Amino acid sequence: MAETRDFAAETLFNVKGFVAVVTGGGSGIGLMATQALAANGAKVYITGRRVEALEKAAKEHQPASGEGKIIPIGPCDVTKKDDLARLVETIAEKEKSIQLLVCNAGVSGPKAEPENTDAEDLRARLWDNEEFSDWQSNYQTNVTAVYFTTVAFLPLLQAAMRPKGQLEPYSASVITISSMSGIMRHAQGHFSYNTAKGATVHLTKLMSAEFQKTGIRVNSIAPGYFPSEMTAKESDERQKSHVPEEKIQEKGHVPLSRPGREIEMGMSILYLARNQYVNGEIIAVDGGVLNVLAGR
Repeated sequence: MAETRDFAAETLFNVKGFVAVVTGGGSGIGLMATQALAANGAKVYITGRRVEALEKAAKEHQPASGEGKIIPIGPCDVTKKDDLARLVETIAEKEKSIQLLVCNAGVSGPKAEPENTDAEDLRARLWDNEEFSDWQSNYQTNVTAVYFTTVAFLPLLQAAMRPKGQLEPYSASVITISSMSGIMRHAQGHFSYNTAKGATVHLTKLMSAEFQKTGIRVNSIAPGYFPSEMTAKESDERQKSHVPEEKIQEKGHVPLSRPGREIEMGMSILYLARNQYVNGEIIAVDGGVLNVLAGR
């Protein structure tokens, strides 16, 4: 039975000794996840296509103390099997196992607001502003790459398992970063993105059910509006982004009237990384947006 001291935050969310891999870890939500894990003792490998961004993020955000560490590794394009195989091989040369994989890399795709009431105008707006290739690229990065990234790391994840009687029993886990956009019925002008994120949500459930036989948990965080390159269109010299509260307030469907805070994303990452009794869940961290906009 747990003693009161066991409920201390530093015990509940302690990830000392963890080895984690975060795709798209050089900015936005990937960097938030990285900071939360490293600040609490994890060794975090961050990867992505832009080596400069990875190195800058690691340099600017290394923990000031403790065992945690941020290690840039790349480049890696998660839509390419050769890159993923090389990434796994490189990490396997350094680590016997990993306790956590965060599949965060993603793209937003084109935007075309379906605001026209005349069908001819609506057709022209949507037809002229999107291409088949846009949808294919969106799906490839936001869904297919999540699948192949997870599959590539399955052996290293399973190697982290600890049997009963050996310290605290532990099974490694995967956290996919989907989106509230994959749950709501409001297109937001992003038909291809929202459709792809809906597929990410279902893929997470499929992988959770099928991979639990290996002892690996799979859950997803469905973020609302958080500061990232996707929402702010840029990062500063420390690989951080800023979204003004006014921009969120203009949307009219965010009850808290502000973007999500970076530490709120960090809390969610640590919860799913540590709680062994959570599997196959899609956790919306959206400020209550899905209470306003219809979901499934």
